[in-house]
Amino acid sequence: MSDHRYIVVEGPIGVGKSSLTNILAERFQARRVMEVVEENPFLSSFYGDKAKFAFQTQMFFLLSRFKQQQELFQQDLFSAVTMSDYLFAKDRIFAHLTLDPNELALYERVFEALGPRVTKPDLVIYLQARNDVLMARIRKRAREFERKFDPTYLEDLCRRYNEFFFHYVDTPLLVVNTSDIDFVNNAEDLENLMNVVRQTKKGTHHYQPLASRR
Repeated sequence: MSDHRYIVVEGPIGVGKSSLTNILAERFQARRVMEVVEENPFLSSFYGDKAKFAFQTQMFFLLSRFKQQQELFQQDLFSAVTMSDYLFAKDRIFAHLTLDPNELALYERVFEALGPRVTKPDLVIYLQARNDVLMARIRKRAREFERKFDPTYLEDLCRRYNEFFFHYVDTPLLVVNTSDIDFVNNAEDLENLMNVVRQTKKGTHHYQPLASRR
């Protein structure tokens, strides 16, 4: 892990980003940088009426994530290993999915001013899962603001995530299919994943766990 001082875990809603980030942080005695989700005052309204509340929701996420990233710059980022459960650049995935053209044009102007001022990670771990698995995980965690979660929105989101990371070249990238593994409760699944994380140094790598081939 000595080559990876700043690792980001990414993926669609319900895929296990925060769980893996917490596990990695504990394993490597790293500090955590966790995405502000529940604190977004517009999120519950957004899931009820996406068209009406998309812009407010997205701008809150963009600015809160940027503030958090700036705080990393003000600290000595490389004095300790850092784990985060979001990639700043992925904010645009949600913006392009939810904003109308006028809102998106304004959003892009703000993003283009902020994006270059954010530190790039040493490794991005992109977690994938089938839509039915994601919906089951979302229902299981039973967050109040996700009570009206739309499966069609999730399908669109996953498609855009896949498109984004298909073209992603900014950092080393590890793509992991998590549909049929449980790195939270299964020690073997976790250790296999840890070995792959340690070995990923450059380029894009795809990890199809053995459990998903059964």
